[in-house]
Amino acid sequence: MTSQPSGEITATPAQRIGWTLLILTTLYICYFGHLGVIGFVGPDEPRYAWIARDMAETGDWVTPRLYGKPWFEKPVLYYWGAALSFKLFGVSEAAARLPSAISALLATLALAWFAWRTYGEECARWLLLLLPTSVGMIGFSHAAATDMPFAGMLTVAMVCAAVVLGLTRDENSPILPRTPWLALLLFGFFLGLAVLAKGPAAIILSGGTVFFWAIFTRRWRDALRLLHPAAIGSFCLTALPWYILCARRNPDFFRIFIIEHNFKRYLTPEFQHVQPFWFYGGVLSVAFLPWSAAVVGAMISAMQVLQRRRRLNPATAWLICWSMVSLVFFTISRSKLPGYILPAIPAIGLLFARSCQVAARAKSSWLSYLSLAAVVLFTVASGTAAIVGHVLARHSHRNGNFGIAASVILLLFAIANCFLWFAISKFYPPHARMKALAAAGAVLPILFAMLSLHKLLPYFLPGDPSGKTVAQEISARGISPHRLAIHGMSRGMHFSLNFYLRQEIPDWDAAAPKDGYLLLDRMGCKFIVEETAVCGETPLYLEASSRYLFRVTPKASLDRLGGGREPK
Repeated sequence: MTSQPSGEITATPAQRIGWTLLILTTLYICYFGHLGVIGFVGPDEPRYAWIARDMAETGDWVTPRLYGKPWFEKPVLYYWGAALSFKLFGVSEAAARLPSAISALLATLALAWFAWRTYGEECARWLLLLLPTSVGMIGFSHAAATDMPFAGMLTVAMVCAAVVLGLTRDENSPILPRTPWLALLLFGFFLGLAVLAKGPAAIILSGGTVFFWAIFTRRWRDALRLLHPAAIGSFCLTALPWYILCARRNPDFFRIFIIEHNFKRYLTPEFQHVQPFWFYGGVLSVAFLPWSAAVVGAMISAMQVLQRRRRLNPATAWLICWSMVSLVFFTISRSKLPGYILPAIPAIGLLFARSCQVAARAKSSWLSYLSLAAVVLFTVASGTAAIVGHVLARHSHRNGNFGIAASVILLLFAIANCFLWFAISKFYPPHARMKALAAAGAVLPILFAMLSLHKLLPYFLPGDPSGKTVAQEISARGISPHRLAIHGMSRGMHFSLNFYLRQEIPDWDAAAPKDGYLLLDRMGCKFIVEETAVCGETPLYLEASSRYLFRVTPKASLDRLGGGREPK
């Protein structure tokens, strides 16, 4: 058992049971609640789910295939996890998102263990309450994508690396350190899984963290322990077999994956994800909602402490290097997407939890000031949203409900920050039991929001943002996907429609029209098919998805029939 830091609030056995129940409830609701509440959205979810379904059905666990063709944009770890989930639980949105939820859980538990070993029991509790209730961890744990598996495996690897570096040692550890064989093997194993999740970026992020940590702490000998043959062997046995097998079966694998989807994606704007240099500052501010203001306060307080002491705890230096390397590496990239910065969030989350632990014993803290400011801002924003929703309700029932729903969410954020302020502020009577109750109360508004997600989501997304509803309507009318074409549909909706119809639906090609149906989101078929085809007089209206299905016949076919009549 590790010794508790000075001033640590140690829970009684009964309190530990209560904390355990609250933490387990928080982890389950935030990471596993409502995984299938909506269909696949965006361009990535339906494509990744398609590849995983193809693996499960064909039994080919080596070559990822999208619409029957090899597809090497990402490595294989997510596809393996989702394919296995499909086999165990059937094909569904929840099953496709389960690997991300499990990855988030593993990362949080590993980080909580590290917090307990380095900063004490109270810090671990703060982490287990605040990190899972942040918007970023909730959102990415509910995404059928590679981001959370990558960040999750990398987080576990970084915790294992911290053990090898001796950051979890205490006065009960042996004076002469033994070789941490298990930590070395697990470090190599989970780093290999991170490389299988997203590629060589895992090596760069972990290596960069170790390098700068060694510079700041001057512990080069400890850093070199991570190059132990046990770690290297475990990494190679985990990561290399799939890369070798895939390259042998697909000669163009390394060119497409390494050159195009790693070097070109990072060094050039070819993939059209160009963003300003401050992009990830905005992403992190959203990812840490409702705690964003408190996180900024924690950063300011930490810099003040560092300025006074001019010395960092090695474990704290490790977390700072980890988060900063991730932030700088992806900021330099010419291609930026929100999910890229996810590896930095666990490290920042632990630094935030540590700041909450310290702030609860400090006379004053920027963290407490800004958490109180967040209460005021969210309350004002909630009232404003309610007023705007009430005004809009006179003109649009849907827009009015959106304002009311936003008001509810913002009010819950205000309540959560109010409890946080009670837990860490010296302005509140510093009774340990009351502060513990306030800390527990901070997560309850977020849990309520998550439990109400299925009711609140339709107000924010009044129409199904996926292709699930329209696919169901098309199938219900007995229309074969082979006879379908689309026009004017977003990439995300298009890929989602492909998944649910189990068919790659082509865009309408006026130069080579085919006899069948054209799916549109508005009237005006004749202006789209131009001079090469004829639209039916009366379209099928898909009421649930607010779309139109037009019967379309090429003019050449009508001319051969000799009628030239419009199709019915």
